[in-house]
Amino acid sequence: MASDGARKQFWKRSNSKVPGSIQHVYGAQHPPFDPLLHGTLLKATPKVPTTPVKAKRVSTFQEFESNTSDAWDAGEDDDELLAMAAESLNTEVVMETANRVLRNHSQRQERHKLQEAPGPEQKPKPLAEPHLVPSGDLRLVKSVSESHTSCPAESASDSVPLQRSQSLPHSATVALGGTSDSSTLGSSVLSEREAFRLDKFKQLLAGPNTDLEELRKLSWSGIPKPVRPITWKLLSGYLPANVDRRPATLQRKQKEYFAFIEHYYDSRNDEAHQDTYRQIHIDIPRMSPEALILQPKVTEIFERILFIWAIRHPASGYVQGINDLVTPFFVVFICEYIEQEDVDAADVSRVPADVLRNVEADTYWCMSKLLDGIQDNYTFAQPGIQMKVKMLEELVSRIDEQVHRHLEQHEVRYLQFAFRWMNNLLMREVPLRCTVRLWDTYQSEPEGFSRFHLYVCAAFLVRWRKEILEERDFQELLLFLQNLPTAQWGDEDISLLLAEAYRLKFAFADAPNHYKK
Repeated sequence: MASDGARKQFWKRSNSKVPGSIQHVYGAQHPPFDPLLHGTLLKATPKVPTTPVKAKRVSTFQEFESNTSDAWDAGEDDDELLAMAAESLNTEVVMETANRVLRNHSQRQERHKLQEAPGPEQKPKPLAEPHLVPSGDLRLVKSVSESHTSCPAESASDSVPLQRSQSLPHSATVALGGTSDSSTLGSSVLSEREAFRLDKFKQLLAGPNTDLEELRKLSWSGIPKPVRPITWKLLSGYLPANVDRRPATLQRKQKEYFAFIEHYYDSRNDEAHQDTYRQIHIDIPRMSPEALILQPKVTEIFERILFIWAIRHPASGYVQGINDLVTPFFVVFICEYIEQEDVDAADVSRVPADVLRNVEADTYWCMSKLLDGIQDNYTFAQPGIQMKVKMLEELVSRIDEQVHRHLEQHEVRYLQFAFRWMNNLLMREVPLRCTVRLWDTYQSEPEGFSRFHLYVCAAFLVRWRKEILEERDFQELLLFLQNLPTAQWGDEDISLLLAEAYRLKFAFADAPNHYKK
């Protein structure tokens, strides 16, 4: 039996390889720091202040490290990054969708400005005009965010063959993180558009055999709430495209899931599996939204789903971060039976027991389909995440070299903030409503949760480039990246982020060969 001290220092434990045994990930949210990577910082000499005024004391990595007791070995991997091939999604369709999102946003902003009718003295200052890119022009130019902040001294570097991303159209010069402030007219137009899109979804789903390719194209720009549950089940591969086969498939899969419960769940207190169950039991109360997750029935459902998945996938077992991936599926599927608009505060105890059983089984199978594509994120040493973080670093160095150099200059490693972005698929970075909208697009993209997610993370950094470049302190910069101000974000912010992510994806996939080393 291991001592208490040995339990704390898990890397010294002798783990027996049993099915479903928990694979500990120390610092799953924010990996600790490797002092071997920061030797240069210890030799840095502090600058003498030029004014008698007492300036803010700048923290160093050495001081930050001395206040932590974490240990993390990021490992060294000398292999070159995998080549990122162009995806098979129809380029014209997605580019048209992205441009339409940006045009709609601009039109609503114009209507809002016309209604306010500011006087001459209140006339807003026009933004610097970026390079225009017609919808059919596929040339690479500097991004809008960079065109406002680049210095003349940097213009000489434009001739370097590492080209920048495509710019947003002129109609999209508003900030990506701007809060939605639509007028009444804009809301009515949006409602009409949503009604039209809902009708298109219903027509597509009503056929005897759903065209999944057409469904993906339609879902890329968001799925209306009434048809989201059935659409997610189809896009994830859980339900067949043939309408007549769906009832039998649902019944068979639900029966199969509860057979797993009957066969495995009683073993949760066995010595071989008790560590797994204990960690799941600890992690669930830390999830959000708390008002929903902490309801006893919901907690029990999540415990069963995660334990059964861990038992049936011994290569990874349960790893912190997998628990967050249950929530979007559960929330989307339960919304089908709850009239309450705010599902975060919904009382699940009023939902019939047979309905909850079906939702639980559907959630398990859809989460399993998702994890099948990213399971290397959660196997021993989590090689999938480490590879994706390196790919993100390479991608950002080509998209926005100034941001990349700024992070390097302040000794901020991508693993220190992007690990959680990959481990939790940005669920801890944006509100749940935004995650659901994000997953609409992920499920309509080929390899959306693995490959396209990289471009969304890169667009995330580009979105906050101004704030990142303003931070001149290691600790403040890292804290900002780990706590981005997205609490007020909505669907419009995510749509704009996705539009930029697709532009980055297209620019990188269509780049010269030296981009793909």
